[in-house]
Amino acid sequence: MAVQPSTPVTTPRREPPATSAMAGALRIFELSIGQTLWSRRTIFMALVFGLPVVVSVVLRVLVAFDVPVMRGPVTGPGVFGLMFWAFFVRFAVPVLAVFYGTAIIADEVEDKTITYLLTRPVRRASVVLGKYLSYLACTIAVVLPSIVVMWLLVVPINGSLAVSFPDLVADLLILVIGLAAYGAVFTLVGAGLKRPLVFGLLFVFGWENLALALPGYLRQLTVAHYLQGLVPHAMPVEGPLAILQSALAEVPSMAESLIGLGVLTVLGLWLAARAVERREYVLEH
Repeated sequence: MAVQPSTPVTTPRREPPATSAMAGALRIFELSIGQTLWSRRTIFMALVFGLPVVVSVVLRVLVAFDVPVMRGPVTGPGVFGLMFWAFFVRFAVPVLAVFYGTAIIADEVEDKTITYLLTRPVRRASVVLGKYLSYLACTIAVVLPSIVVMWLLVVPINGSLAVSFPDLVADLLILVIGLAAYGAVFTLVGAGLKRPLVFGLLFVFGWENLALALPGYLRQLTVAHYLQGLVPHAMPVEGPLAILQSALAEVPSMAESLIGLGVLTVLGLWLAARAVERREYVLEH
């Protein structure tokens, strides 16, 4: 009796299981960090953040040659506090977040590379989170060294590094928190709008300045309002520079500031992830 050949048994092909949200985010972070760190945008911003270092060097040289550039109660810690607030908190942090945060998704769409990220076996929310972490690491690497060098140059002028060191640690934490909050807000803007950079600049230089100047509750719809509750420790309390601090009379408490910034960060990232998950990306060739 002839033996019938056995029918081959085929096993249905199984797709590789999707990685967890955090593991996928770390994978996207590894892919994005090098590209973000060595981009032309980062090089330009590094040059911008070299300006306060140059100013600090010039100030230190003038003081070394006994040029009367600082009179009365003005001290190195006071000047550092003013530069920290005026340049870094009110200018550098929001501008960095605008240029990087709005580009997290928008650049991928413009360069027609968004499909390569979305076809990987990771959730779309992980793509948003991974690129956001890449932004945060890159901006911290650009900003924090500039602040530390400026602190080393300016604070010793009629001041003490040892006494001011706790304030420096607090300042660095404030900047990290500010970069995280602003970055989350502008990640949402970049994920939901077609011209996110224009809207981001209008938000930073238009809406925030207007809302902070007006009485009432409009200021609570800004990131700068909550950062004010963390910054005044570095501001001078006596002398001419105290005028700037007097303009910040209505500031939230530290607890309210931390809660507000935390809510803005989490809510911004969650809404950005939802926007990317629901959006259909049709790229024009």
